[in-house]
Amino acid sequence: MTTNNSYSTPQLCALVLFRLCVGWHFAYEGIVKILKPNWTSYPYLMDSGGFLGDFFKEMAGNATILQYINILNEWSLLLIGLGLITGTLGRLSSMGALLLLGFYTLSHPSYIGASYMMPFEGSYLWIDKNIVEMAGILVLLLFPTSQIIGIDRFLKKTVPLFSKLKLI
Repeated sequence: MTTNNSYSTPQLCALVLFRLCVGWHFAYEGIVKILKPNWTSYPYLMDSGGFLGDFFKEMAGNATILQYINILNEWSLLLIGLGLITGTLGRLSSMGALLLLGFYTLSHPSYIGASYMMPFEGSYLWIDKNIVEMAGILVLLLFPTSQIIGIDRFLKKTVPLFSKLKLI
């Protein structure tokens, strides 16, 4: 995908603002989990439902796998967030965000009759906050801004391999 530098100023500002907000959301969630020594994804995974509920519960039941999941979740959130905020490896950061949110959605799908012990902000049917954020991140993939306002602007020139690998 090539970057279209013909966004209007309001379009570019809105897209960058959205990228910053989503980036902050991811980075802050990661920081909170990293700095909280007793944080674990165990309760969240054990509360999983849907057709993959047993799979997520099985992972939570294995202490070694759970430790890897915790580390991957914490640091993925932080690195994805920082990538979006700074416009570094924008495509990779966006795809990572979609993957992570996809796992959250598969773990706790919103459908009629679904009830979870973990607190949620509201009642959802099919479309929850993760799906909304995934749709927004898809917009960032289709209308990239990191090559215009972001570190990717410089990486594209200095490390052409990143563009070739479609990380930018």
